[in-house]
Amino acid sequence: MSVLTIRLPDDQHERLKALAAHRGVSMNKLIEELATRAVAEFDTEVRFRARAARGDAEAGLALLNKVDAAFNGGS
Repeated sequence: MSVLTIRLPDDQHERLKALAAHRGVSMNKLIEELATRAVAEFDTEVRFRARAARGDAEAGLALLNKVDAAFNGGS
């Protein structure tokens, strides 16, 4: 496991402490969760871009329309 020291503005640090308290987790756990989300989003974007580069744009847009419809209740 690695140790990381970061510098944050005081107000941002206080807000993160409040968020951690609200969620009932430590600051360490909160930062770990946020980092996990960021890495997952990055990995998803990299995979999507790689697939898009070798795929069919029209088929991709049709798929995104289906996803959009599913998230918007089929409208």
